[in-house]
Amino acid sequence: MITFALKLLNMTIREWIRHREISGFPTFSVEEIKQEFHNYSEQVIRNELFRLSSHGILYPAYRGFYVIIPPQYAAKRIVPPQYYIDQLMSYLKKPYYISLLNAAEILGAAHQRPQRFSVTTIFPKSSVSSSKNNTLVWTYRKEIPSDFLLSKNSETGVIHYSNVELTTIDIVQYEQYIGGLSRAATILEELAEKMDFRNASRNLFRHTSISTIQRLGYILEEVLGQKEIAEVLHTELMLYANRFRYVPLKTNRSDNNAEKNTRWKVNINSIIEVDEI
Repeated sequence: MITFALKLLNMTIREWIRHREISGFPTFSVEEIKQEFHNYSEQVIRNELFRLSSHGILYPAYRGFYVIIPPQYAAKRIVPPQYYIDQLMSYLKKPYYISLLNAAEILGAAHQRPQRFSVTTIFPKSSVSSSKNNTLVWTYRKEIPSDFLLSKNSETGVIHYSNVELTTIDIVQYEQYIGGLSRAATILEELAEKMDFRNASRNLFRHTSISTIQRLGYILEEVLGQKEIAEVLHTELMLYANRFRYVPLKTNRSDNNAEKNTRWKVNINSIIEVDEI
C-alpha cells in the first residue's frame, strides 16, 4: 500500500492521466490536477495539458474540463458529447437533459442526424465562449422538468434526455435552434405515433408557453394531419387555458394580413414543408 502511494507521488501528469483512465475515470478537471500536483505551477500544468491535447490524448471539452480520448475516437481526436455530458454537468453542478434533435434521435427520429449536440440546463447562462466547444448547443430553463425525463446507459454511465412529449414541445418552442419549423414538423411526424398528451394540462404545460402549445397543435392537425393527437392536445389546452390570444406561427416574422386558424388561434405567416421520410 505504501509502495503504491509512493508510486502515485512520483507520477508525471501523463502517468496520472493514464492511471485515471484504466481506473474507469475518463474525465477530469484542472482543479483535480492542481490538487494532485500542488508543487507544479499553474503555467506548467496548462502547458502539459495543451501538449497532451495537441497529441490527441486529451480533448478539452469545456473550460477547465478534459476528456481522456478513448481508442475508438482517437482518429478524429473529438469525443462525442454523449460520452462525457453527464460528467461535465456534474462538474458544473447543474441539472441537465439532452434535448431537441439529439433527444429525438434517441427516441427513434433519426431522419436528420444532428450535427451539434443540444443540452438544456438551468440559468444562469454560461460565460464560456461557444467557440471553446462548438459542438454543444445550450438552451436554458428556470427549472428542469424532471418528471418528463428518461435515462439510459452510455459508454461512461447514465445520461438523461427528454421524453417524447417534452421533446415535442421543445422542438417547437426552440425551433430557431434546429433549423426552423419545417424541420420541426419533419421530426414531429416521426415522433407522432409515440405522443400521448393525455393529462398534459396537469403538469407538462407549465414547462412551456400557451403559444407553443397553439403552434404545436396547429402543426399536428393542419400540417401533419394528426387529428386524434391534436384533439387530445386541444382538450388539454382548453382545460389549462380556456381563453387565449392569436399568435404568429413564426415568431420572428410579421403576421399582418396572415390567414387565421380559428381553432388554434394561429396567424399563418409561414409555409411549413415536411421532408419525405
